[in-house]
Amino acid sequence: MKTLPDCEHLLLNEQNGVLAITLNRPEVRNAMNLALVNQLMTVFTAIEQVPAIKVVVLRGANGNFCAGGDLKDMANARKAVNAGKDDVKDPFYQLNRAFGQMISQINAAPQVVITLLEGIVLGGGFGLACISDIAIADSQTQFGLPETRLGLPPAQIAPFVVERIGLTQARRIMLTGARFDGVEAKNFGVVHFVSNSNEEMSQLLAQQLAQIQLCAPNANRTTKRIMLSVGKIANKTLLDNAAQDFSMAIQSAEGIEGTNAFIEKRPANWVR
Repeated sequence: MKTLPDCEHLLLNEQNGVLAITLNRPEVRNAMNLALVNQLMTVFTAIEQVPAIKVVVLRGANGNFCAGGDLKDMANARKAVNAGKDDVKDPFYQLNRAFGQMISQINAAPQVVITLLEGIVLGGGFGLACISDIAIADSQTQFGLPETRLGLPPAQIAPFVVERIGLTQARRIMLTGARFDGVEAKNFGVVHFVSNSNEEMSQLLAQQLAQIQLCAPNANRTTKRIMLSVGKIANKTLLDNAAQDFSMAIQSAEGIEGTNAFIEKRPANWVR
């Protein structure tokens, strides 16, 4: 496996095929600046072709998941605009688009991505929750998309929120900047599980990890790619491609091992 990169704003810990990534800017409630965004992309690029890493667990340091975008980055972008250099591309566009590239990359990651949501989950943090495969939230977590109250659109986040919870609910929470807790987030479909303590959150995480370990890594990667193709390409093409994926899988070492393990009533060799 490739050595994981050193990241100033991320804590990384890999054990038994699970990579824990902790957003580590607690002094600003883990708000994302451009450096953190780039570091996340670097990590996900490094593990993209590493089947040994089956799961990524994202959380924030010191009891907060993420306060969204760091307004200091926006202030720096404004200074660059005011400098008026002709050779400088629009820094606001570049800053905003970088976040969209990061969230798109994590959305398409072949690993199962789990978010542990505590404290506050705002703006870009909300976007990360919406692209996770499994989201576990503390019941008291405060969710929201406050961008419109700042005179801004949630530009890169909006498509992922609509895809996660549907247009009807997305309209209300984006156009009012409403705050809501973990229980309501579960009712919306933002999160899958709600906990009432750190211990319960750890138990829920352990249960999900145990279930994921029963699944073959390549089969999970292929399944995720098929799901993310729904609505993006014609259904006939999607099903043709999926049939090719199935044929390759059943003839692969993983597929042969899985079917043999089922027949022989034993755990497959990828089960830890």
